[in-house]
Amino acid sequence: MAGEPQTDCLFCKIVSGDIPATIVRESATTVAFRDINPQAPTHVLVIPKVHYPDAASLAAAEPQIAADVLTEAGAVAADEKIDSTGYRTIFNTGSGAGQTVFHAHAHVLGGRGLQWPPG
Repeated sequence: MAGEPQTDCLFCKIVSGDIPATIVRESATTVAFRDINPQAPTHVLVIPKVHYPDAASLAAAEPQIAADVLTEAGAVAADEKIDSTGYRTIFNTGSGAGQTVFHAHAHVLGGRGLQWPPG
């Protein structure tokens, strides 16, 4: 059922504490942790504690939690001191866009020049 933890989901297991992660922020509705394969000096994932497969399904079902993810992405940027130099918040949706974990999540990237358009 949408919103419920999934036993086979890596990010649900991070939320439950069954899999360790380097958590940098946590709110009532979100968890933010460092990406294990960083693509920039700062690369943090912000995930909702509820399970939805992608950002669009999260936003449709739980718009306030989707907003919480974006709010926390901004807070991560401030904590990491990249808010004044620039950062990117990315939601990949579907395998064709590079999504590999089908639990909605935002990538917060910064700490170096970021080319546009992205690859």
